[in-house]
Amino acid sequence: MKIEVCVDNIESAIIAEQAGADRIELCTALPLGGLTPHYSLIKVATQKLSIPVYVMIRPRAGDFLFNADEQQMMIDDIEMAKQLGAAGVVIGALTVNAEIDIALTKMLMQSARGLDVTFHRAFDLCQDPLHALQQLIELGCSRILTSGQAATAAQGQTLLTQLVQQAQHKISIMAGAGINADNALTIAQQTGITELHLSGKSYRPSKMQYQNSQAAMGQNANEDTQILVTDFAKINAVRKLF
Repeated sequence: MKIEVCVDNIESAIIAEQAGADRIELCTALPLGGLTPHYSLIKVATQKLSIPVYVMIRPRAGDFLFNADEQQMMIDDIEMAKQLGAAGVVIGALTVNAEIDIALTKMLMQSARGLDVTFHRAFDLCQDPLHALQQLIELGCSRILTSGQAATAAQGQTLLTQLVQQAQHKISIMAGAGINADNALTIAQQTGITELHLSGKSYRPSKMQYQNSQAAMGQNANEDTQILVTDFAKINAVRKLF
């Protein structure tokens, strides 16, 4: 079982590796589903970690329908990831009709030549997932990250099983969304998937000795006093199942 951990800071990346992760999905803004990480985060992650680092290529939050400027940004970010030593990239693009954007995906795949490519959970918004699966096989993606088009992978097990059976080892199906030590083994046994994706999120308190309770950096002042990090115990508990 390959275990991928998604992180949005270097502290979490190091914790994930120590806890037994096989691969890192590196992003920023994890609460938004993950956006492209900045140059310095990619650089330090690839330098410090011994496990593969896959870089999220997503220029903004929201849907996966990208305009021409955003498409060029994605191509440029793939080149950045390649230059900084990433082992892979994580992409996803859809048409206005919620189908795989074949033209853009081909361009991104061309830019990523030499890297491993994961198609992320934009897949879960496709109208016809079985047809989309076949398209991604033909495009040459290595894997699809999916919850089985449900709120969680545990709820999407029926479709996950169908996808694994249809894939016939031509592409890997990686289950993600709500994976934890309580359900990982059951999901693996029921669906036949061989890769799991999770964040193992937790919070640690800020080490600041003084806090101004009147000022807030965002919409919630409480977020200024806690740091979102990967929980070693949560990742290691899943690792020990396999």
